[in-house]
Parts: sequence; structure tokens; C-alpha cells
Amino acid sequence: MPVPDAAEVRFVAKNMRLDLRLIAEMIQPGARVLDIGCGDGALIEHLTRLKGADARGIEIDMAEATEAVAAGLPVIHGDADADLAFYPDGAFDYVVLSRTLQAVERPKEVLHQMLRIGARAIVSFPNFGHWQLRVKLLLEGRMPDTETWNHPWYETPNIHPCTIRDFFALCAMEGYVVEKWLAVDDKGLSSPWKRSPWLANLFGEQALFLLRRG
Repeated sequence: MPVPDAAEVRFVAKNMRLDLRLIAEMIQPGARVLDIGCGDGALIEHLTRLKGADARGIEIDMAEATEAVAAGLPVIHGDADADLAFYPDGAFDYVVLSRTLQAVERPKEVLHQMLRIGARAIVSFPNFGHWQLRVKLLLEGRMPDTETWNHPWYETPNIHPCTIRDFFALCAMEGYVVEKWLAVDDKGLSSPWKRSPWLANLFGEQALFLLRRG
């Protein structure tokens, strides 16, 4: 596989979604990676080309899966709720779930499967505890519509919204070790919150967690 030049690498990284860039930084070179809900495969391509990873993906949207396959990426059409059970234990070094946790039917079971088939799980999700959402609910009494949560309640794919504190509580209940975590705004303009879950829950628009089994 040809090695991309430095300018091309910088362009690809700069134009990736913020949480995908942060996820890529957490993954070691040469790792075996499964990206669940991989979309058009941007993270897979990035990891393969820059880190020599053995990266592949699952995507429930047929159009995006087809686009990824057409680009030569190892992506299959599949459903996280149903298909992870078919992978063997310890098949991957990292299993990634980016902005998809809130859209699966059984998030607790999906996390369990991720940490069964992978040594580590990396999860990103929009934070429903952000102060703007709280204010909109308080003042308007209706489901918030923001840049991050940008679907009306009757069309949203987000069936299990959660907050950063909710996710910490779930990890504690299931015995998962949080190796790293941070919360940022959607554009990466604010300094990431890394120390206080309470403040991150209030000011972070999206969260990122690196987990392993306890």
C-alpha cells in the first residue's frame, strides 16, 4: 500500500470528525480494530494508512456501507445489536463505537459484547447533560433541538440519550475500568474537560471513553 505524503495525512486528519480524530490518537499502531457504525469508513482508512492497523467496520446504513466498500475498505453491512455475538472472544485490540451508543436498542449488551470481543472499547457519544439542553428543557418544556441533537423527537435515531454521569455510573455498575476519558465541544474550540465529571457533564457537548474489563 503506498504511503501518503505528509500534506495528504494532515488534510485527512484535519477533515475528520473531531471524535474520530481523538479516537485515532488512542489507538496503538498495528492494532486490530473493529469500528461499529463506521459510516463511510473515514476512521478505518485513517488508521490503516497512518498507523498500519488491521481495521474493519460494521455499518447499518446500506448506502454508507456500500460507499465504504466501493472505496476499497473492509466494511460489512450489519447491526451492532444483533451481529457482535458472532465474533469470537478477544478478536480485536480495540472495538470502537462512535456516536452510536445512544442509537442502539440495547446499549448495555452492546458494551458487554464490545469488551468480550475486544481488549479495549472506545466509546463516544453526545452528552444529554449539557447545559444548553437543560436550559431548553427548563424554559421550553420540549425536547431540545440543538446543533448536536438536531432531529425532532419523532424522527430522532437517538433512542437512549445519556449523560456523562450516566455513563460513568454504568461503567461502575458493570465493573469496567475507565482508562481515559474527556469531554469537548463539537468543534473542539474549548479545552477538553478531563478531571471533573460533574463539570464535564455540564459543559461537554460530547464525551469519549477508553474502557477495559476490570
